[in-house]
Amino acid sequence: MRQKKETPLRSDAQRNRERILEVALAELSRSACTPLSAIAKKAGVGQGTFYRNFPDREALVLEIYRHEMRQVAEAAPLLLETREPDRALRAWMDHLARLAMTKAGMAEAIRQVMSTSPGNVAKPGHTAVTEAAGLLLRACEEAGTIRPGVTGDDFLLAIAGLWQLAPYEDWQPRATRLLDLVMDGLRAGAPGN
Repeated sequence: MRQKKETPLRSDAQRNRERILEVALAELSRSACTPLSAIAKKAGVGQGTFYRNFPDREALVLEIYRHEMRQVAEAAPLLLETREPDRALRAWMDHLARLAMTKAGMAEAIRQVMSTSPGNVAKPGHTAVTEAAGLLLRACEEAGTIRPGVTGDDFLLAIAGLWQLAPYEDWQPRATRLLDLVMDGLRAGAPGN
């Protein structure tokens, strides 16, 4: 049996989908109980367009999370094209901090989705983010700007404190300090230092 290829969305349909995700992220971060109809209205799309993209709350919440993770993962190679590896890594860490705050802000919505259908929902994995971290770490290691042998998994464990920050407070200065500490730790023992 041949698999059906996914047809790419028309540009207007893609814009609608992106707008829905953007509005849903903001609204569900404020209140996990925001009605889907309110999200559609604020996004400027009709109910049919909304439900064609996201048939239910579960699909919407999980796609927001996947979308945010994809954006962080896709930023890594782009940053390496325009910056030195260690500067690309540090800039990417800031993207990761924003992802952590997105996840924290959406925690209640994610919890609700997971609790209403725990066996039916495939949790979004973090493989792409781990691979992006690995790409940046290898580039830094090759440039001699970080200690050798740090893996993407090691890195994610080292920055796990990001997920402890409260998204509704002034989290950015604290995240900056935390990520600067991690960066200093990565640089310690680097051949170029």
